[in-house]
Amino acid sequence: MLNEKLKEFHLILASGSPRRQQFFKDLDLDFEIRLKEIEELYPEHMKAEEITNFLAQLKANAFEGELKANDILITSDTIVWHQNQCLGKPKDYDDAFQMLQSLSNATHEVITSVCFKTVDKTETFFEVTKVTFQTLSAAEIRYYLDHYKPFDKAGSYAIQEWIGYVGISKIEGSYTNVVGMPMHAVYEKLNSFLA
Repeated sequence: MLNEKLKEFHLILASGSPRRQQFFKDLDLDFEIRLKEIEELYPEHMKAEEITNFLAQLKANAFEGELKANDILITSDTIVWHQNQCLGKPKDYDDAFQMLQSLSNATHEVITSVCFKTVDKTETFFEVTKVTFQTLSAAEIRYYLDHYKPFDKAGSYAIQEWIGYVGISKIEGSYTNVVGMPMHAVYEKLNSFLA
């Protein structure tokens, strides 16, 4: 449906995430994956969606001067925001263990920013989802880390894996946002972007 509207355009998804790529396939969109190595650093004073907005735009700006007239570039960034702190990807096993321990028996926010960029227009939006974990035992955390190795994931977990099934008691907001991109909002924005 959206593909028909986009037939004059060339969609570029700048993400190595298999989950984001699958979302675009599931929306029946034709798209190219184009990746750039970006050092994901942001000013220390930034908080919550300021961080994800900044990083999504930073990723988009790396393509400056490369886009053609009919290109629509999509970049994004996701963080876990908990106790006034940004939880990105864990440094190692111990870091991942500590992150999951801090998320246990608590509610955190998953924030994703998405940036659309064309030759003459840039638009960024963000989505926030609240996720509540019930109490996780040390054995459960270790089991998850040993078997699923979520070291490439913000907050050290993936909601669609074992830990999400056994540990998450409540979610307020978009499920796909927690997986990696708020697809209902991306679909809406793409529609309005073309209007």
